[in-house]
Amino acid sequence: MRFAIFQSIRWLGLPLIFCATTLAQQPAPAAVPKPVPSRSPVDEPPAFSHARKLMQQGKVDEGIAELETFETSNPGMKGIDLELGTAFYKKSDYGKAVEFLKKAVASDANNGEATQLLGLSYYLNGYPGQAIPLLEKVQAWYPRANVDASYILGICYIQTKDYPNARKAFAKMFDVPPASAASYLFTARMLFRQEFDPIAEEYGQKAVALDPKLPLAHFLLGELYLYKSRVPEAIAEFQKELAINPGHAATYYKLGDAYSRIQNFEDAERLLQRSIWLDASSTGPYILMGKVLEKKGEFQLAVRALQKAATMDPNNAMTHHLLGQAYRDMGRKEEAETELKLAEQLQTQQDSRP
Repeated sequence: MRFAIFQSIRWLGLPLIFCATTLAQQPAPAAVPKPVPSRSPVDEPPAFSHARKLMQQGKVDEGIAELETFETSNPGMKGIDLELGTAFYKKSDYGKAVEFLKKAVASDANNGEATQLLGLSYYLNGYPGQAIPLLEKVQAWYPRANVDASYILGICYIQTKDYPNARKAFAKMFDVPPASAASYLFTARMLFRQEFDPIAEEYGQKAVALDPKLPLAHFLLGELYLYKSRVPEAIAEFQKELAINPGHAATYYKLGDAYSRIQNFEDAERLLQRSIWLDASSTGPYILMGKVLEKKGEFQLAVRALQKAATMDPNNAMTHHLLGQAYRDMGRKEEAETELKLAEQLQTQQDSRP
């Protein structure tokens, strides 16, 4: 295939993998299905392979210019629309990609590569409704299609408020029955990430109703309630999760966060320590522990926790800001000024990123 279609999605930073505190790690992408080739590599013009080579070297504009020149001198050449559509897709110019890929699909409706790329281009250009029939068609051709395809199709369904079909797509992605508690849980997580909070809550509650002991279902509801500042409800859900899943470090962390918000710092510290004991690789509990200890007036211990977090992730602006506050409370003005200035610089860098 001309290039790994879904690899481009990863270049764009789409959130296809959950963080440590979310529902679960998304499975590693399977092999990308091979679409029907529009032209045998033996028969294709040398200009195509040379333009691809330029783009592989990062010279996307040069590759496009070469293809456009070839198109001008060879109007109607078979395969040129797919080549140009692919090139503009790689450049992230999805409007132009759609323009050429529509022509490619019109000339060969059974070309899986063109159909797939056109669906993705519509999705990435903000037209999920137009992406759906194309992505559905690809899945019909490849029943065991790449999990990324199911994910993107599911997100398109969410964005068009077709929640039942979104659930079916995510059920397929995770190989669970569409009407199962797990399918509702996975869909609730995706809905929550897309900020469809009311439907996410509905689906999370449905998952719990179908299976009250399903791991991470109460955790998801707790996260949602904490995000909505419904702290008592969040605490209740996190406690239910721990009754089912007592070794889940992230639940202790989130429950500690909830207690810190109602200024129950003793319980917050106790729970954060348990989270760290279970998983010492996450910076979140150390940062929150530093904040809690600072609130309790235990500045030296707060500094230790925050220094640990800074060692693990030196570019976290919040960590350095809290360190600056702790140093200031201890009367260590120079160190406080250094940390606060660094925090401001890191935050400015973060804000300036596209």
